[in-house]
Amino acid sequence: MSKSCFWIALIVPALLPAQAPAQAPAQPPAPATTTSRTARQGIFVRQDQIYSPAILPTPPANDSWKTLAELADLHHIEQTRTAAQIKHAQEDDAEESIFSFADVMGPKFNKEALPLTALLSSHVKNDEGVIVNPAKNFFKRPRPYHLDGTLHSVCKTTTNREDYGYPSGHGTTGYLEALALVQMVPEKRDAILARANDYAYSREVCGAHYASDEAASKTLAYAMMGVMMVNPQFQAELAAAKAETRAALGLSPALTSESK
Repeated sequence: MSKSCFWIALIVPALLPAQAPAQAPAQPPAPATTTSRTARQGIFVRQDQIYSPAILPTPPANDSWKTLAELADLHHIEQTRTAAQIKHAQEDDAEESIFSFADVMGPKFNKEALPLTALLSSHVKNDEGVIVNPAKNFFKRPRPYHLDGTLHSVCKTTTNREDYGYPSGHGTTGYLEALALVQMVPEKRDAILARANDYAYSREVCGAHYASDEAASKTLAYAMMGVMMVNPQFQAELAAAKAETRAALGLSPALTSESK
């Protein structure tokens, strides 16, 4: 028997009688109906440019085999995660900024030394909430530890069952910050993108999200970056952060079209 099947066999009897299938409305509501949680304004991207419930797939129902399999995977992670993995996941839980990539960039990459880069990062983080929260409120997918009380998260948790999990805000932030950083330091592109995947996986090590929550986050982040790229303020802040970061790291200025 596979590990997933073993955990599913344990989970099904406890879960199915108590949990009705999640039912999403057939059509997303208009952006104007979102709650006050999403009232803040986007800086680089607005809800009327990307309305997340309209572009993300419906997450698996609470009693679906997909969710049961994902819960089984989380139980397996819980049983096998090491002390080092837990510490790493907790550090990622606490750091929601571009500086979570310091392990790729080196010790000189820190918010104290790079105020313009920190400013860009904070604006990116702001926009994550603007775009992610409407999907959370629309799909209303419970966090795994709310659906299955036998899971034990090692990161921050909430007793608020309206703090939904799909898509992952942490995951979206990680992918957005990575896509910005890749444009600043393209020499480290592969390592940065690998770290973004690792950052998202930390949410599973925490026990805070399903793998499909993170997959949705990646989809949403790439869509958001496409809109951000044509925003003049984003381009100006990105250029300033790029110059600052490259100078601090001792990297040569990026070639301009005129100097090629």
